[in-house]
Amino acid sequence: MEEMRGRNDSGLSGCDGRLKVLHLGKYDGDVGGIERHVRALLGGMPPEVEVVNLVANDCAATDEHRAKGYTTVRVANYASLASVALAPSMPSVARKLHRKHQFDIVHLHFPDPLGHLTAMTLPRSVRRVISWHSDIVKQQWALGLYAPFLRRFVRGADAVIGATPQHFSKSTQIPLAPAHQLREVIPYGIDGAAFAVSTESVSLRDQLQLERSTRGLIFTVGRHVYYKGFETLIRAMQTIDADLWIGGRGPLTSSLKQLATDVGVAHKVKFLGFIPDQCLPAYYEACDVFCMPSVERAEQFGLVQLEAMACGKPVVTTRLGTGVEFVTLDDVTGILVPPKDVDALANALRTLLDDAELRTRMGSAGKKRVKLVFSLEQMIRKTVDVYHRVLASAPTGPHAG
Repeated sequence: MEEMRGRNDSGLSGCDGRLKVLHLGKYDGDVGGIERHVRALLGGMPPEVEVVNLVANDCAATDEHRAKGYTTVRVANYASLASVALAPSMPSVARKLHRKHQFDIVHLHFPDPLGHLTAMTLPRSVRRVISWHSDIVKQQWALGLYAPFLRRFVRGADAVIGATPQHFSKSTQIPLAPAHQLREVIPYGIDGAAFAVSTESVSLRDQLQLERSTRGLIFTVGRHVYYKGFETLIRAMQTIDADLWIGGRGPLTSSLKQLATDVGVAHKVKFLGFIPDQCLPAYYEACDVFCMPSVERAEQFGLVQLEAMACGKPVVTTRLGTGVEFVTLDDVTGILVPPKDVDALANALRTLLDDAELRTRMGSAGKKRVKLVFSLEQMIRKTVDVYHRVLASAPTGPHAG
């Protein structure tokens, strides 16, 4: 009962009655889609929800800062093993933060074994919510050891959230839901206002228009990692009379540049490097077609699709059997092709580059779909609703205290 001291009659901790949530947000800063999703979600939380985002980062020691309405606490990350941060102080920092804030909920973003371990060190009275972003795809050797612990932890969670129906129906790692567990589909959302026309975006877009050639322009952006499929896109450029701008960076950047040279397309492929979030709308606006050529199931959603659609651009992407196909509707908001199929990808891109009317129709449909299904407001509202429903339910799972 000592863990429950300080709770008011509503079940929320603290005398102010606010719902207190610890997010285990993996990393801070320019990393990937999960981290961008977490920033968008937490930055829009209502005043009734107090949030602390605990992350690993390349800092020398634990530090803390507050921005956009929530607190971020960073712990030192010394290396990475199988895409897992080696931040040994995270569990102890989480316990210290709990003593200070008395969290009602810990919200994890899977896959994240470090977050899993950290959550297990918190009192069992702290309810567990998991956002399932992806199955573990690449690190199969580690999954064999980790899977039994993963299944047990997920079964004991109070709620599991997936961004699309496919996150549940296509997963081979989410166990069957026990009777006590809430499962909810909450699509990722983006802030439409961030992609509205502004003086700054128009100025940069006009500058970019001057930099592009008279040929069509394909734009893509993302971390330069194995599952993004940029190699396939670069090879497809051999038969496309257009230019390709590639944003982002990562461990494969050098090899991608070399590939462009080797296949003879370096003169029409431009590597842009990291693009700040506030500049991205101008690049979407400047292009004719957006392409997300992902090749592995590690791509479960693809926020960049939403961003392109919000800017009225048609999307060419791949059929992965994941939530990617829930975002881009084939022949409605874009064109889907088989992964790693250079010819199919090239044909789809040429189809859109050669048909301005089709680009306009698909771009308009995508813009409407973002407003209807993928708004930031609905994502935040539905997530807060899950928090309240979890706290209103009896803690009947394996971690009930």
